[in-house]
Amino acid sequence: MNSWPKFYLPPLEGYQFPDLKIIDSSKGLTGLKSGSTFSMYVCGITPYDATHLGHAATYLAFDLINRYQVQSSKSVSFVENITDIDDPLLERAKRDGKEWQQLADSQIDLFTSDMSALRILPPDHFIKVTDSFDLIEKFMMRLNESGYLYILDGDYYFSVTDFLTDLPMSIEQASEIFAERGGDPQRAGKKHPLDPVIWLSNREGEPGWSSSFGFGRPGWHVECTAIACHFIENESDPIIDLQGGGSDLIFPHHYMCAQIVRAAYGRNFAGNYVHTGMIGLDGEKMSKSKGNLVFVSELINKGIDPMAIRWALLSGHYQSDRQWSSELLNFASLNVEKVRTALSRTEVAASNDLIQSIILDLANNLDTPSSLDRLLSWADKSEKEGNVNQSGEVSRAIDALLGLTL
Repeated sequence: MNSWPKFYLPPLEGYQFPDLKIIDSSKGLTGLKSGSTFSMYVCGITPYDATHLGHAATYLAFDLINRYQVQSSKSVSFVENITDIDDPLLERAKRDGKEWQQLADSQIDLFTSDMSALRILPPDHFIKVTDSFDLIEKFMMRLNESGYLYILDGDYYFSVTDFLTDLPMSIEQASEIFAERGGDPQRAGKKHPLDPVIWLSNREGEPGWSSSFGFGRPGWHVECTAIACHFIENESDPIIDLQGGGSDLIFPHHYMCAQIVRAAYGRNFAGNYVHTGMIGLDGEKMSKSKGNLVFVSELINKGIDPMAIRWALLSGHYQSDRQWSSELLNFASLNVEKVRTALSRTEVAASNDLIQSIILDLANNLDTPSSLDRLLSWADKSEKEGNVNQSGEVSRAIDALLGLTL
């Protein structure tokens, strides 16, 4: 499907772009691969609710990676899915008395509008699960031919036993988290408690699709792996350079994605797994159950500058759990105006060292707090002792690198 419109990305010439260093959730600080190409798969939304700040923070982080790699003269292949058929979507549609497709389409439209307002670069491929059943079925056939699928009362499961040597926790702990995040470790008849469902046979009152595995719908983990491997298919090992999402996806989702691809292709799925921290509100975890989600569209409808929202999210490190508050947003709004004022000046402080320092901050695991501090210091200095006509260079650089269109 079509994503949101692309933005012009001002090129930055004459600056040094070292290889991006990132904290991988299992390997720690590591450098992303050198070379002329880079592939990234980011897990997308389940469209049953509007874009909240946790979503925005996640997609903003990977937008920074995308921007940095493009400015590093890499050819980037970026894929993002939309899980537009899943239990939470069906449950919300039933609760609200809506058709599930209507609910999904309305929330996808709102999501793309929010992403555009926040100046997040669109993926090269923005793929709905409901448009992908043929390629998901082909992927499942690879798993089946390799002997890793089995059937239980019409449902197909992936047998994970051979791939648990790197499980980062005990089976008991894993089973508990698995149950909390959509798994069914207690189901009788499974070969192993952690086996994830790959194809659900149709339930009464739910939508379904015909396949060689019966009438039903795919499971969560196989959707992402099939879509990623199809749109970034190559003969390399790993198949893609980076899989990303929120820290709540580390287990079971990204762990299971890795194992399913190993079973299907005999290769590793991603070279790096990168995850973002959680956003809280006024000292509490932000969650649907607490009813304290802050939605991007509601902030924008209240007249909040999207660049102030982006600044506020950039002011904390993307991998840190952090809090959102009205004070944070107000402070961000003031800082945006301070930089805008500096950029409107005829003469400002010199920019070359500032821009190169921001590049080095980003190369160091996307250290945006340091970048924003440098930008504010430059704005203060420009007010006191501006002497060169370089505001345009700064404007283009922060647009290109930080997505701040001021």
